[in-house]
Amino acid sequence: MSTEHPNYQPVSERIRARIRQSGQRFHANDNIADFIEGDELTALQQEVEARMGEVLRSLVIDIDSDHNTQETARRVAKMYMQEVFRGRYVKAPPVTEFPNAEHLNELMIVGPITVRSACSHHLCPIIGRVWIGVMPNEHSNLIGLSKYARLAEWVMSRPQIQEEAVIQLADLLQEKMNPDGLAIVMEADHFCMHWRGVRDSDSKMINSVMRGAFLKNPSLRREFLSLLPGRKG
Repeated sequence: MSTEHPNYQPVSERIRARIRQSGQRFHANDNIADFIEGDELTALQQEVEARMGEVLRSLVIDIDSDHNTQETARRVAKMYMQEVFRGRYVKAPPVTEFPNAEHLNELMIVGPITVRSACSHHLCPIIGRVWIGVMPNEHSNLIGLSKYARLAEWVMSRPQIQEEAVIQLADLLQEKMNPDGLAIVMEADHFCMHWRGVRDSDSKMINSVMRGAFLKNPSLRREFLSLLPGRKG
């Protein structure tokens, strides 16, 4: 249907209407894959491209004759939909869960996992590392090492603030593994501070989430923090 047709409805409006009808929210760091049908993701990318072109025009950039920006709207739309915001539009990666057949109950640490996101305030990059500590019990499910990275990427590939991102990742891992304890530490550079504002290139943000045994047992928490590979201090 042509966009000039009087009954034309942008695909973003159709998706938004389904979400609202379901009573769900669609914040920047939410996943909305369940509300996207058929080939709507392709159509949504085309809509983003068209609107990004208008943003560039409003910035008084001659995207018609400037050879450097003629394809910028298409590139940015593809980058947002297929890369940096992909975690909003696709379902969680498949993760095979294994029973804890050997009744493992010792501390496991995975990391550092490199993560990339974007600040939901300014859409500037967030580049960081994540460490995950797990204290399993005999009823816990175990997942492969690479799956920690895949799940972290899925959560982080959305406009985020770091404080909420680590909670989302913790909730996801808690649901899949059901361990006695779960700990996550994230350390990241925020380009909304490096590139603009105070322009402080040295500052980082470090935050953590402690669940279960890591929250209740100070000795376990200290052991985890002291053993983080690739991190000092």
